[in-house]
Amino acid sequence: MAEAQFKVGDKAVYPVQGVVEVIRVEEKEIAGQRQKFYVLRVMNTDHKILVPVHNASERGLREVIGEEEIREIFDILRERTITFDKQTWNRRYRGFREKIDTGSIYDVAEVLRDLYRLKTDKQLSFGEKRMLDTARSLIVREIAISRGQTEEQVKNEIEAIFTAS
Repeated sequence: MAEAQFKVGDKAVYPVQGVVEVIRVEEKEIAGQRQKFYVLRVMNTDHKILVPVHNASERGLREVIGEEEIREIFDILRERTITFDKQTWNRRYRGFREKIDTGSIYDVAEVLRDLYRLKTDKQLSFGEKRMLDTARSLIVREIAISRGQTEEQVKNEIEAIFTAS
């Protein structure tokens, strides 16, 4: 069995949930086998998630990004291309949902960028507005944790990218 790569107190990122804290590692018996699990608390909530240690990375649990990845995210946010002009809102929504579900911060950044750019051209559906908020909060929270900044500082930096272009 693979040994834990995260320790109690570590911050990590889990797909769709965003930044989590490892609050303990515990053993449970499931289907007659003893397994180790990370017990994760979603930041800013009391929501807890159990993730098997042996396949945590396949489940998408990863380390918080560093400055190099943050620069790549800002580059993605600055890109001007939007390629879904002719798609119906529900097809766009499904595509955005799939990207957020991957857990890739880069996919989430593309969703944020595309929805933000789309918002300047047309009214977003209720679902798209919620997805914009979700993408923004996933990115803002992770960058804030990574840099030791407030979420407000990061949100302002991201807003500046969109208002400048």
